[in-house]
Amino acid sequence: MSLTLQSSAFPNQGEIPRRYTCDGEERSPPLAWSGLPEGTKSLVLIVDDPDAPDPTAPRRTWVHWVLYNIPPSAAGLPEGMPPRAFPKGALPGLNDWQRTGYGGPCPPIGRHRYFHKLYALDIVLPDLDRPTKAVVEKAMKGHILAQAELVGTYERS
Repeated sequence: MSLTLQSSAFPNQGEIPRRYTCDGEERSPPLAWSGLPEGTKSLVLIVDDPDAPDPTAPRRTWVHWVLYNIPPSAAGLPEGMPPRAFPKGALPGLNDWQRTGYGGPCPPIGRHRYFHKLYALDIVLPDLDRPTKAVVEKAMKGHILAQAELVGTYERS
């Protein structure tokens, strides 16, 4: 069995419903995973958009959510996960709005792709004190047992 990541709100490569975006309630979508490899000590979730600001001429990857040290006992995250309700031990990183927690899709132009990436690690990372995506990626280097990806799309009307 391999690591899988899914959402009951949208299928892989499907459209993210408005309620999970800046045009709606900006709630984090429900996420569920399974197939953790043996030896998993923690999980990392990174949600980002490689199409910013314009998918026809992307200039950067915009980070929407960083959450690390999710315990392997967690089978997912419920919809609308507030920062104070993260699973015990999970720690937030900074998104590109310089805040912790989920920041919903809000593309300025065109249809963007939002990559929800889940990593199973063989360690629990130290407290990195509100790290950026780059800091978390550096800390988990060499410790990734498996990874899964869920891609959603969104275009403002």
